Amino acid sequence: GGSRMDAQTCLKKLGYVGVLSFATVDGAGDPQVRCISAIHYEPDAIYFFTARGKDFCKELLDTGKVQVLGYTMYKEMIRLTGTVKPAPAEEQDKWRDLIFEEQPYLANVYPGETRSIGIIFCIRDMSIEYFNLGVNPIFRESYVIGNGKTAPKGYFITDTCISCGKCVRVCPQKAIDKGSPSVIHQEHCLHCGNCLRVCPAGAVEKAS
Repeated sequence: GGSRMDAQTCLKKLGYVGVLSFATVDGAGDPQVRCISAIHYEPDAIYFFTARGKDFCKELLDTGKVQVLGYTMYKEMIRLTGTVKPAPAEEQDKWRDLIFEEQPYLANVYPGETRSIGIIFCIRDMSIEYFNLGVNPIFRESYVIGNGKTAPKGYFITDTCISCGKCVRVCPQKAIDKGSPSVIHQEHCLHCGNCLRVCPAGAVEKAS
C-alpha cells in the first residue's frame, strides 16, 4: 500500500491544504461553514485565529465543538472532529503573533494593534478521519489525538450470514471476503450500504 498514515501526517497534510472548512452549529441549530486559513499546526494541536465579534467566535464559545475538513490534490479527504477552547490567556499573544508571522496576509486584514480584537482557539482533543479516494481500493482510517473519541462507522456482517456471496458481488470496492460469516475490510469500505441492501439473511448491520 501507500505511505503509512497517522494523526500527525494528517495534520501535516491539512497544513499543506492551507484553507480549511470549519463547521459549527449556531444558536438556532443551523449548520454554519467557514473557510479558515489563520491556522498554526503543532504535532498534537491546532491553533487558529478569529475576531471576538464574529458569529463564528460565539458559536465556538457556546458549543465547544468544531468539525474541520480539508481535501488534498491527491483526492484525500481529512476530517477532524474536536473539542475547541480558547488558548490560555497567558498564551494568547504568543500564538497570535506566530499565526500573523506565518500568514502575512493577516497584517493586511487586521493592521497594527487591531489584531488584538482576535482570539486564539485551540483544538487538542480530536478524532481524525482519513479517506483516500485516489487509490484502488479506496483507503480509510481513523486516528485520535488527546482525548478525542471515534464513533464506529460503516457496516459489519453478523453471524446470521449464510455465505451466499451476494454482498461480495455488489461491493464497488471488492472490500468483502466470502466466508462464514463474510467479512468487510473496514479500511476499504465506502459506507455505501450496497451490502445491507442485498443481504437476504439480514446479516449486515450499520454501526450505530
